[in-house]
Amino acid sequence: MSTRIAAIEYTLPGELLGNETLAALSDRWTPERIRAKTGIDTRRIAPKGTSSADLAVEAATKLFESSVVSPEDVDFILLCTQTPEYFLPTTACLLQERLGIPTTAGALDFNLGCSGFIYGLGLAHGLIESGQANNVLLLTAETYTRFIGDLDLNVRTIFGDAAAATLVQSSDPADANHGEIGPFVYGTDGRGAENLIVRKGAFRAVADASEATDEAVDSGPPRLFMDGPEIFVFTLTTVPQLVETILTRTGLSLDEIDRFVFHQANGHMLEHLRSKLDIPPEKFVVEMSDCGNTVSSTIPIALKRATESGQIQPGQRLLLVGFGVGYSWGATVVRWNPAAIE
Repeated sequence: MSTRIAAIEYTLPGELLGNETLAALSDRWTPERIRAKTGIDTRRIAPKGTSSADLAVEAATKLFESSVVSPEDVDFILLCTQTPEYFLPTTACLLQERLGIPTTAGALDFNLGCSGFIYGLGLAHGLIESGQANNVLLLTAETYTRFIGDLDLNVRTIFGDAAAATLVQSSDPADANHGEIGPFVYGTDGRGAENLIVRKGAFRAVADASEATDEAVDSGPPRLFMDGPEIFVFTLTTVPQLVETILTRTGLSLDEIDRFVFHQANGHMLEHLRSKLDIPPEKFVVEMSDCGNTVSSTIPIALKRATESGQIQPGQRLLLVGFGVGYSWGATVVRWNPAAIE
C-alpha cells in the first residue's frame, strides 16, 4: 500500500482586510504598492472569539459533509498550529471530542508554521505505511493576525487566518487512479529563529520577565516580529537547494514535474523563486490574492483551488515545497489523485 491525498476542504473567515484600508494607515503605502510587494488584495481575519480550533472544526465539517469520509472512519488526527487553544491539553484532543471522532483515534498537535503541511503529510504517510492508521485527518489552522498590531504593516499586509482539512489515506497501487506521496526531504536551521518569532506568551518570556526590572517588563500582548530581508535571503538560498535535493532523491528532472505548489509566502518572493528555478509560469501555482499568507494552510488551499480551476489535473506529478519560521523547510512529490476532490 501507498498513501494519497484523498480530499481537501478549507475555510476562510468572513472579515476582509483590503489594501485600501491598510494604505490609509501610512503615507508610505498605496494599494497598488501593497499589491506589487505582496501579491495580495485582501486578507481574511478571524472575528473576535474565533480560535484556530474553531476554524479547524469548520474545515473538517466541510470534509465530512462531502461524504468522502465520516468522523467514525478517522483513526488519527494531526493538528498543525502555532496558535493552540491552551498550553495544555493538546488541541487535537479537544477536536476529537468536538468532531465526534472515535476515542480509539490517536491525536496530536505539532507546532510548525509554513513548512507544517509538508511535515504533516510526512507524519501521516509514516502512520499509514507502518500500519498504524488508514485514514488520517490532517488539520492546519492559524490565527496569526492575533499576534499583529494594527500599525505593523510589515506583517499585517501579508498574513491572513484560515484552516484546511486534508484526508490522507492508504492507496492501492493496483488501482489505476491511485495517488502517491513521497519521498520527503526536510531541513532545519534554528539560527534563524530570531527572524520570525513571537517572544511573549510562553515560558521563556516568563523566565526573562522574572529576571528583569519592573521598568523592563513589557506588559503588552504577544506580537509577531519578522525580519523581512533576512527571511527573503533565507528563502532564495534554501528553496532552490531543496528543490534540487528532492529531484535528485526521486530521480526526476524539473521538466518531469507537472505543477509546482510552493508555500504561498507572498507574491514578490514566489516570483523570485519561480524565476531563479526557471519554472514556466503555467506550471507554477499562485493562489493567495484574496486570502493572504495563511501559514500552514497555504499549500492545501492552493491544491484545492487549482484542482477546482482545472490547473491541476488527475495523474499529474506535483512538487510541494514548504519553508519559513523555525527556520524549517520540507518538500515532497505527489502523484495527484483527485477522484475524491470535486
